[in-house]
Amino acid sequence: MFSTMVVKSVLGFLLFLCVGFSVFAQDADAIKGEWLTSNEDAHIKIYKATNGKYYGKISWLKDPLDENGNPLKDNLNPDNSKREQEIMGLILLKGFEYTDDNFWDNGKIYDPEKGKEYSSNLKLKDANTLEVRGYIGVSFVGRTETWKRHQ
Repeated sequence: MFSTMVVKSVLGFLLFLCVGFSVFAQDADAIKGEWLTSNEDAHIKIYKATNGKYYGKISWLKDPLDENGNPLKDNLNPDNSKREQEIMGLILLKGFEYTDDNFWDNGKIYDPEKGKEYSSNLKLKDANTLEVRGYIGVSFVGRTETWKRHQ
């Protein structure tokens, strides 16, 4: 009788832990917040838009001004009409959808240093570590960066 009670208690505790971990794993909004890029020169604020998809915009820059003291502009944007927009506040991450198990897919990432947009996916490794992958065509041909949550 004692051992049956102990087994039930242990099983109940394990079930509690599993439910707790699965709640974290299935929280689509866990990605929201401020993230420090891998080269530590920008913060990206990730948010959920009214369409239910996730976006990220530049909320802080280490060096926000050009050599003349003016705000940095998106000079390399392939769309000439967007070359005068400021880098601060620029939306870099676009249209990500939560798929499952801490993974967001079907998005795009814009690189203002190259003026190029790439297909992208995001993987939350833990509460404070985000893997950002940009690629052309198929996801195994690309580059991954690790961003840290800014507290």
